[in-house]
Amino acid sequence: MSVTGVPASRARPPGPSGPVEALRPYWRIFVAGVREQARYVAATLGGLLANTVFGLLKSALLLAAVASAGGSFGGYTAPQMATYVWLGQGLLGSVDLFGRSALAGRVKDGSVALDFLRPVDVQAAAVVSEVGRRVFALLPRGVPSVLIGAVFVGMAVPASPPVLLLGALSILLGITLSVATVYLVAVSGFWLVDTRGVQTFYMVVSGFLAGLFVPITLFPDWLLVLAWSTPFPAMLMFPIDVVSGRVGGWSAVGLVGAQLGWLTLVLVVGQVATRAGRRRLEVQGG
Repeated sequence: MSVTGVPASRARPPGPSGPVEALRPYWRIFVAGVREQARYVAATLGGLLANTVFGLLKSALLLAAVASAGGSFGGYTAPQMATYVWLGQGLLGSVDLFGRSALAGRVKDGSVALDFLRPVDVQAAAVVSEVGRRVFALLPRGVPSVLIGAVFVGMAVPASPPVLLLGALSILLGITLSVATVYLVAVSGFWLVDTRGVQTFYMVVSGFLAGLFVPITLFPDWLLVLAWSTPFPAMLMFPIDVVSGRVGGWSAVGLVGAQLGWLTLVLVVGQVATRAGRRRLEVQGG
């Protein structure tokens, strides 16, 4: 018997008993994010329509550039350029290049204080929930966008299982990295009255340097170096290159390794910012 009268064999530890139990709340948060996104059917269909329209326009422009360059433009053939366009359109609804998040509002009005009282890590919970929403978006929005591009324009994607598995990992890392970086935008609100300016700056810079408009290999050397010194290519350009097979072998593994490195760095910075922001939290407007 224990001193409290409860048999020691029946006493429960105050915290998680192992890594599986410790991760269980975050799995449930991930599932909740998936279910939340599943409610917005009309918005998802609207996003699919937008992806398709802009994908057709973008592919027409870039394929015309390839044709005018004699069949190869910046190292891209016509099939490779079409693949770049449609994989990018497919990932657009899942990779966060817009900088908006619900957490930013909670930081501003102070309700993030309730998040700090919950028995989960604030950063991990916010990132996992958003990743769940964006992974779900791949099914009704991302995959159909790619299929539409393959049918109406054509694509060149290798069917090798190892390439596709590595590509799937690269996509997941790109999504998570984008969400974790947007988390930094949100927690900047601990030091700013309003984060809308930071969000706008993020949206402009991230889309351009991630390769959303044109492949970053088309950049002049100085701009390419600048892009490589940021995490943005690892969000979109790296997954496209890996999935399309444009970068293969150990080079593709190297891109995935770079994604892991950027993700680790961003998560560490986010954790430091969260702890510092918790001590500085101010409520605006009340």
